[in-house]
Amino acid sequence: MEEIAQNEANEIKPTSDTLLVLNINTHTIEMVKGVDKDGNLQKFPPDEKKDNDQLIRVDKHGDFFSNFFSNFYRQLKNPSHFNFFKVSEYDAVDTAKDLQQYVNQASPEEKEKLKEYELLPKNTNPLKNQNTMENNTETQEYRFQPEQIDWKTMEKFGLNREKLEKMNALDPLLRGFKTNTLIPITINLGTAVSKMDVRLSLQTADTGEVAINLHGIRKEPNYNLKFLGHEFTEEDKKSLKESGNMGRVVDLVNPKTDEIIPSVISRDRLTNELVAYRAEYMKIPDEIKGIKLDDHQKQTLLEGKPLYLEGMTSKKGELFDATVQFNADKRYVEFIFNNNQSHQQSQQHTPSSQQVQSKDGEAPRVFRGKELDDAQYDKFKAGQTVYVDGLVDSKGKAYQGYITFNQETSKTDFSFNNPNRLREQAQPSENHKTQKAVNSDGKTNEATRKIKETLGVQTATTCQ
Repeated sequence: MEEIAQNEANEIKPTSDTLLVLNINTHTIEMVKGVDKDGNLQKFPPDEKKDNDQLIRVDKHGDFFSNFFSNFYRQLKNPSHFNFFKVSEYDAVDTAKDLQQYVNQASPEEKEKLKEYELLPKNTNPLKNQNTMENNTETQEYRFQPEQIDWKTMEKFGLNREKLEKMNALDPLLRGFKTNTLIPITINLGTAVSKMDVRLSLQTADTGEVAINLHGIRKEPNYNLKFLGHEFTEEDKKSLKESGNMGRVVDLVNPKTDEIIPSVISRDRLTNELVAYRAEYMKIPDEIKGIKLDDHQKQTLLEGKPLYLEGMTSKKGELFDATVQFNADKRYVEFIFNNNQSHQQSQQHTPSSQQVQSKDGEAPRVFRGKELDDAQYDKFKAGQTVYVDGLVDSKGKAYQGYITFNQETSKTDFSFNNPNRLREQAQPSENHKTQKAVNSDGKTNEATRKIKETLGVQTATTCQ
């Protein structure tokens, strides 16, 4: 036991960064402990004995530290009263004392130079309206750190950090969102093993620990039951089924506090789970694809209603029209290209070459949980073959392939290989078979020549 304890004591722990703070009113350098519930900065002088136990520690990873500091800064009451500096935890005490000595002796001009080393948040208000429609999970700050995740529980689902990173699922989790696609998991109950596809999310429990939420697939929401105190009207049900968004703000009841919360409601199109989002948190962009919104248009979106916009400009510079609406599940204003989204989760399981039929005759925007971008969707709905990557099979293995929308049958064809290239390669072979068959029938050379000429013309036309 003594040997184990000694080994643990001698173990080299990974270094972290910490914060020093300069109070611009008192000109004192102190070490940062945190922020209390009232927004007051918790700090202590660098000559206390328990410096290393009290100081705040943050992962040295650049993005994580930057996002941590932005969240930390935003919680502060009167943040402009302080200047913050990032230092290594091992050098914190000595650096704090040296910096205090510098401040005590520095002239006003020299103190001004300290601003060059000051740590500033990259974004102090992540919920602020953006100038353009760039609302997605990449614009949200990190709410969680990887070390906060209960990885032992994740392992029980057959998941680990490496697998989530490979599936591009870890980043949205750390930002506080659900995973963008369905994740295959395995639940081993000892006497029974259950496999299912779910979306994952993280949530801070009442105990302060980070809990893992599983959002399983259901056939459809039960619209006959009240949802957080709201009773769905026939119009509500129709809107949720067709567009995925209910289209209005309603009062919901917090089951824990009985608080009345005006909210919008949407349907998760991958799992059919109903999702609510506070109306006060809704943020509407000033501009959507080149169209500046007036106050009336913004108010329409803030009320959860759909808004039809004409003359928007795609990334390729092409003009297009579409309906936009705030989505409670995605937490931003989305494009509504297809007003009757079919249940796409049924396409998540087997990456085999098959046809998936669209119920409404229109090209689906989402294929096997992968939402097509504007350029892909324009080609897809026009009947052209589109390359899609980032698909995940039921075993969690990533794959890619080609999809083509058949406008006559309203079906989506999937293939691992480019069907256009396969057809081009197959064409000469078919011609060769026809030529051999003609020769074997005993046709004259002249007839054979004419057939070859005809096939040659047809082949050239097809290749074009």
